[in-house]
Amino acid sequence: MFLDKLKNQLNKSQPLFIGEDTAFRSAVLIPLVQVNGEWHILFEVRSFSMRRQPGDISFPGGRIDASDPTPLAAALRETHEELGIDPKTVTHTRGLSPYIASPTFVVYPFVAVIDYDQIIHSYNTEEVEEIFTVPVDWLMNYEPYMHSVSVEPAPSANFPFEKIANGAEYQWRTHTIEEWFFDYEQYTIWGLTARILKHFIEVIK
Repeated sequence: MFLDKLKNQLNKSQPLFIGEDTAFRSAVLIPLVQVNGEWHILFEVRSFSMRRQPGDISFPGGRIDASDPTPLAAALRETHEELGIDPKTVTHTRGLSPYIASPTFVVYPFVAVIDYDQIIHSYNTEEVEEIFTVPVDWLMNYEPYMHSVSVEPAPSANFPFEKIANGAEYQWRTHTIEEWFFDYEQYTIWGLTARILKHFIEVIK
């Protein structure tokens, strides 16, 4: 009885990773556009009036709401809100591997072709300061550079050290984050956007 029930439960669809159900989940679109007959990737500069990450370079996207049936639906909704793109005109949509920043934060990236002419006249200036594009051929030949950031755990003041081996002398494991940078003209793409971009370029290479 127990093994039958266990088998049934394990045969069900499982989360991508432990904690996915409660993590902060967001979705982004990597927009492919044609500029003068050449394929480019489009980026946003976040409005300087935004509370979070003003002026950062990003892909269109954002938090997955409870009303979004899928991560892709969230990416298309956010792209519509930020760039004014009708989701019905978005084509050749494909998903990439999710980016798991931590057990509490995951990003689902999607690649899609969008109409550049729609964006030029319709992007939301309350959220987007400006847009720019980078040729795919340039990205294929560019070597991004990396700087590392060390992250050290900081237990809370009431952490129960008495319950763990070595107590307050426990040796917490630090880890290093790789921060990648792409410099294109006056723009620097870094952070989460650069990590997803680097993965995408590696995939198409």
